[in-house]
Amino acid sequence: MKLVFITQEVDPGHPALAQTVDLVRALSARVDELAVVARDVQWEDIPANVSVRTFDEPGKLRRGLAFERALAEASRGADAVFVHMVPEFAVLAAPLARVRKLPILFWYTHWHVSRQLRIAVRVASVVLSVDTSSFPIASPKVRGIGHAIDVDRFVAEPAGEREGPVRLLALGRTARWKGLATLLDAVSLARARGADIRLEIRGPSLTDDERTHRLELEARIASDPELRSHAELAPAVPRDQVVSLLSASDVVVSPNEPRSGSTLDKAVFEAAACARPVVSTNGSFAPLLGGLPLPLLVPPRDAAALAAALVTVAAADPAIRAETGSVLRERVVALHSLDHWADTVLRVISEVRSPRGTAGSARAAG
Repeated sequence: MKLVFITQEVDPGHPALAQTVDLVRALSARVDELAVVARDVQWEDIPANVSVRTFDEPGKLRRGLAFERALAEASRGADAVFVHMVPEFAVLAAPLARVRKLPILFWYTHWHVSRQLRIAVRVASVVLSVDTSSFPIASPKVRGIGHAIDVDRFVAEPAGEREGPVRLLALGRTARWKGLATLLDAVSLARARGADIRLEIRGPSLTDDERTHRLELEARIASDPELRSHAELAPAVPRDQVVSLLSASDVVVSPNEPRSGSTLDKAVFEAAACARPVVSTNGSFAPLLGGLPLPLLVPPRDAAALAAALVTVAAADPAIRAETGSVLRERVVALHSLDHWADTVLRVISEVRSPRGTAGSARAAG
């Protein structure tokens, strides 16, 4: 089988997109040839059966033409097209895919809805996401297949009992919808109630608004004597250092506040794979975080409720936190491992192709 994989970047050092390397590696191990089409590729250890074509040209028109040329070359003899996260890429790929009778699998897990996303749903043969709740448009094309967590990499010893404050970690970009301002308020409230906790926030700032919000968060920490000594906003680390960060933490906090819908943040699954309890404000995480010895789910935009959960989790016996983390890892391994994800993608490709190797039946069904 030959699969075309379309994405933004393939770069193990990218602050937000490094996981794409895992996806490419896992899919390439299951097909005869994987043809990657990306704006840019910065990866030295490309598998032997992976070909690369890039289209990073200045200007939208030139970039679009370069995309079409790259796709035309990459899709010769292909069996399917997999589009990763960018609706525009699915829309641009649709005409050639239709001519060559190739099914389009579109992976997307985010709360944002755009006109391009609605068109992408129409042109895709099937839409894949972590769960149906992590895709913001209702459609019979949407299938939840779990996340793609490298559970062999994301593994850590239980935190156990340590000296000093309970160490909280928040991972992710400094986007406003990540809820970091609410988290700072919650930490301040929890410490006022006697919780011995210390917060470390790690993540990049990739847009102007994220950089502005980072300055606002830094000012919030500097203005509060309690936060100054018990909260830190630090630079992002390379992906290969994330496990060390998680290993050094006791509890991970994910206080997301999307404007609509939900997004099942991969950082939550990575923390769970490392057997760390994760306090989240996303009710869609109930299958992962529910039914455990500790209360890990709280309402979004509610600093008092988040503070109450942090007080409870921080006061829990370390053995209870370890037990909770162990169950979380078991759940991730069962339903959200990289191997499970890649195997499911290949099964879906087999399903949407007709007996003659075309996507006609799947397109008609959508």
